[in-house]
Amino acid sequence: MRLLVQEPPLQYIRAATFLEEKLVAGAAVHVADLTLVEAYFALQSYYLLPKDKSLQMLAAFVNTPGISVSCHALAVLAMPGLATAKPGFADRLIHGTAHAAGHTLVTFEKAGKNLPDTLVL
Repeated sequence: MRLLVQEPPLQYIRAATFLEEKLVAGAAVHVADLTLVEAYFALQSYYLLPKDKSLQMLAAFVNTPGISVSCHALAVLAMPGLATAKPGFADRLIHGTAHAAGHTLVTFEKAGKNLPDTLVL
């Protein structure tokens, strides 16, 4: 969050310094899908950004050199029209995790019918 919103300033500086040190050392910093979802909702609920702006910020962030995310997070964030897609960002990440593990996603989310290997109850 601190790298996305650059506040509070001291925490942003600490996070940016940490990332820079990792990059200089040749290491990547992995950001978990759950962390991306948490940031997505925080950008909307706390920082009052609309969905499309929140997703744009996350997409730019995950494409920052030295930031590593799951392959399905990259694919979902690259989707055109994601801000209005059904199912949305969080559900698509959940689906990506299940699909990558070879599992069928079981959900009550009616829009899940639009995703492969998904059973809507």
